[in-house]
Amino acid sequence: MAIVTTRSEQACFGGTIGFYSHPSTETGCEMKFSVFVPPNASARPLPSLYFLAGLTCTEETFMMKANALRHAAELGLVLVAPDTSPRGLGLPGEEDGWDFGTGAGFYLDAEAEPWRLNYRMYSYVTRELPALVEANFPVEAGRRGVFGHSMGGHGALVVALKNPQAYRSVSAFAPICNPVGVPWGEKAFGNYLGADRARWAEWDASLLMRDHRFPGSVLVDQGLKDQFLAAQLRPDALEAAAESSGQELVLRRHEGYDHSYWFIQTFIADHIKWHADRLRA
Repeated sequence: MAIVTTRSEQACFGGTIGFYSHPSTETGCEMKFSVFVPPNASARPLPSLYFLAGLTCTEETFMMKANALRHAAELGLVLVAPDTSPRGLGLPGEEDGWDFGTGAGFYLDAEAEPWRLNYRMYSYVTRELPALVEANFPVEAGRRGVFGHSMGGHGALVVALKNPQAYRSVSAFAPICNPVGVPWGEKAFGNYLGADRARWAEWDASLLMRDHRFPGSVLVDQGLKDQFLAAQLRPDALEAAAESSGQELVLRRHEGYDHSYWFIQTFIADHIKWHADRLRA
């Protein structure tokens, strides 16, 4: 098991918010992540809830901006937030844009060169990081939930749909629902996975949901003032996929809300409660 380096730890809402790093075998570089441990966690192992952040974000963004820690403390959930990509690899084109490469790992396992060996965020967040967290923090293996925002909302849906036995709950804020048909996804998938679009389908939340069901309901919140709604997010595709497969989907549309963390702050209590109800059942 990799050695975890503590970068900082602070008291927060009676618990501890910590920022850590470790050498990753999946990405071949040092990876950073954050963990909030609520008060009284030493009494018994607690459920864990993973948040996958969006484009340009880091392991700090959600913990600092979402106002989630208060609710996790009250409901007894350990929050975990990984970084959004490998960093500092020096790959050609890695730093050329904000929507691909650094800060934009898309929570998939790349197949094309030069990304194949390092851009393995799916395996990192589904295997390596949970094993590391469960070995070093007071969490109960088997009681795991996942949620996220935008690129990370899409990642959360894909992770849960591909691993229904490993996650008891899933939700998303403004996810990229159908990346094979929108510019962000076409750019990322074309580079990470190659030109064969048939290979893209296994990483598209709507296409996965069309043929597979997560055991239990899926919660999605979407702001109707979201500047990326029409061009990039496509919640209608997810809704159609759920209808086709019989997936129970709670898709809530909200007037006046955009793509920002102000939107997330507004509805974060609903999501934390959603996961707590399912993880503690």
